[in-house]
Amino acid sequence: MNLLKVYITRPLPSAAVERLAARCEVRMRPEDAPLDAAQLAESCREIEGLLATGVRVSEDVIAQAPRLRVVANVGVGYDNIDVAACTRRRIPVTNTPDVLTETTADLAFALLMAAPRRLVECDRYVREGQWQHPKWELLWGADIHGKTLGVYGLGRIGKAVARRARGFSMRVLYHDIVSAAPALEQELGAQFVDRETLLREADFLTLHVPLTPETHHLIGVRELAMLKPTAFLINAARGSCVDEAALVEALESKRLAGAGLDVFEHEPHVHPALLSMPNVVLAPHVGSATAQTRLAMAILAAENLLAALEGRRPPNLVNPEIYA
Repeated sequence: MNLLKVYITRPLPSAAVERLAARCEVRMRPEDAPLDAAQLAESCREIEGLLATGVRVSEDVIAQAPRLRVVANVGVGYDNIDVAACTRRRIPVTNTPDVLTETTADLAFALLMAAPRRLVECDRYVREGQWQHPKWELLWGADIHGKTLGVYGLGRIGKAVARRARGFSMRVLYHDIVSAAPALEQELGAQFVDRETLLREADFLTLHVPLTPETHHLIGVRELAMLKPTAFLINAARGSCVDEAALVEALESKRLAGAGLDVFEHEPHVHPALLSMPNVVLAPHVGSATAQTRLAMAILAAENLLAALEGRRPPNLVNPEIYA
């Protein structure tokens, strides 16, 4: 029996690989390292299933994979995949929502806490041996409890962050394309407001939107000018949702108090000015990076891929129109 061929772009947990290997011929890139377009295209020429993580699946790559039947992304965001090109070929694209919601919300809230309380500065101060005696004004930060949290995008992760804010007695405002059901608003203690109100009243603005043409540079010069000079920007969504140059200018001119960033506009490149700013906490896109969550993501991606290869409609489908 000829097994369907599957390619995995980076090493994944054995539990996920074994699920695929039981029904498919699996080839997995052994290095946890970048894969350029030419290398990816070469690896995809004879495969039916692609399990993608940390790679750009472009229209050109898809065109060079005539047997490709499914692209399963290991992640909730899928802006790394040319979904339109897949849809034209009637190739289902899947992602891994839900399993990373709480972990990513943890990381977003950790950034929200670390930036105003200057935890990175505190850590460095102790490690460098500067803590020699008490000082009344040593590393004063900003309070979190009782402040206003602005949640831009009340999807799965946005809701999870809002729930965490209740434990800090925060006032929660949110903005999205549509307002949530009244019962959910009551559960979260969240109030729907327009975009301008969200920006003007938030002490902490946290972004939880997908990257689309509409959300590219969602936060730019105009939006940053609306924020309070005492506000903090938290981004654990996608780097390009923020105009990074405008953010740097706002921080340098002290029109913004600080930021906590897990994502960047030109990853892995980070704007050089951000690297030297003590009021900015930086993380290398690790929102879902716990062993338990990454395992769940890999297994879910494998199950999505198998469903499509076996002729079933995958449960986490990004382009459902192909089944219309």
